[in-house]
Amino acid sequence: MPIATVNPATGETLRTFRAQGPDEVEQCLAEAAATFADYRTTGFAERSALLLAAADLLEADNEDIARTMTTEMGKPLAAARAEAAKCVKAMRWYAAHAASLLADEHPAESDVRDSGADSVLVRYRPLGVVLAVMPWNFPLWQVVRFAAPALMAGNTGLLKHASNVPQTALYLGDLFHRAGFPRGCFQTLLIGSDGVERVLRDPRVAAATLTGSEPAGRAVAAVAGDEVKKTVLELGGSDPFVVLPSADVARAVKTAVTARVQNNGQSCIASKRFIVHTDVYDEFAAGFTAAMSALTVGDPTDEATDVGPLATEQGRADLEELVEDAVRHGAAVLCGGGRPQGLDAGWFHEPTVLADVTASMRIDQEEAFGPVATLYRVGSLEEAIERANHTPFGLSSSVWTASDEEVDACVRDIQAGGVFVNGMTASHPALPFGGVKRSGYGRELSGHGIREFCNATTVWRAGA
Repeated sequence: MPIATVNPATGETLRTFRAQGPDEVEQCLAEAAATFADYRTTGFAERSALLLAAADLLEADNEDIARTMTTEMGKPLAAARAEAAKCVKAMRWYAAHAASLLADEHPAESDVRDSGADSVLVRYRPLGVVLAVMPWNFPLWQVVRFAAPALMAGNTGLLKHASNVPQTALYLGDLFHRAGFPRGCFQTLLIGSDGVERVLRDPRVAAATLTGSEPAGRAVAAVAGDEVKKTVLELGGSDPFVVLPSADVARAVKTAVTARVQNNGQSCIASKRFIVHTDVYDEFAAGFTAAMSALTVGDPTDEATDVGPLATEQGRADLEELVEDAVRHGAAVLCGGGRPQGLDAGWFHEPTVLADVTASMRIDQEEAFGPVATLYRVGSLEEAIERANHTPFGLSSSVWTASDEEVDACVRDIQAGGVFVNGMTASHPALPFGGVKRSGYGRELSGHGIREFCNATTVWRAGA
């Protein structure tokens, strides 16, 4: 894939970029390693001041970077502004909390004595240069939620961003430099996917984090495993949205629409499979279908637009194949199902609801990365949980009920990294984020995330 800005609303190539050659990549690697040697010794107060400066710059740049994101990957402008604001919030949260999250830990005195030591502590030390391989769907947030904790922990970062968001990628590298971070602290690599393995195998790179597709995650994990390097992977998702009889159905419907079409439906944690108890199925299906049908699809720079284009032409083709396969095998199209009329220039797809989905359809097991929802009717809580777990993914889930017993059962039995009760899945700096099964491993955000790229060092000391 060429490194280029292609407007998904028009299909027009706006800018192309030359990939960095081996000498340029080597210079970035050398700078990252050399900078780490000094930066790791800085204190939390100094790092916090730098990150707060970056947050202030990003806040001032909100409108400009929002328009860049919308131009490059098609999210509605309001959503792009919100994404930039969320990044500012995360930066300020880590600037305020990193010192306490990484404070020395002291075992109980009885355990210290039992170990034969006079004193014991656990100290978190940074690993080194971390390679971040990031996707286009949240081109700012995905990077910042890695960069903020990694930099606060004392690591340095190299960003290999998706090839269709090069201007956002270059902005990020420049942002941290403008904020005063040493030049090698955070750098953008303009390289294709075929250049990732060489960087990851470089002995100066200590670890890697990837958010993206399952094939991309397998490729990075294989190389990192061969090199025995730490990785964190946040991969695909086909999150269940479970509605049980005691739920507030009207509220569930309203949230379900947002949960499915956020970011034009291109979100790993978007609810994709709507599993509804038969007692409230008809009410939910009617309301959900009507609300999905009422969404405005169009120019993402228009403030009235609810759903913009898919980010790539291939992405729309992949989504169309899933819908066509489902219909061919008997799925009922309750609304949408294809390309909207009058929007032929860009890569648009109608908000779509499919019912009567069965295991014979690819969409039953594969991730639909776009504004397409599948509906399932179930007859019991047990059947709902079984259906929720009936995919290879396990990123998050949303459960709607007024019953504490049902909540307990879902938390116990749903195979996912999160269970959001009477609300849609969302990420927050203070909450651990990540999945199980083929949705990946490791955690981002919160204290769990900042410690992923740290060496938990045991310091055992006896008297001289």
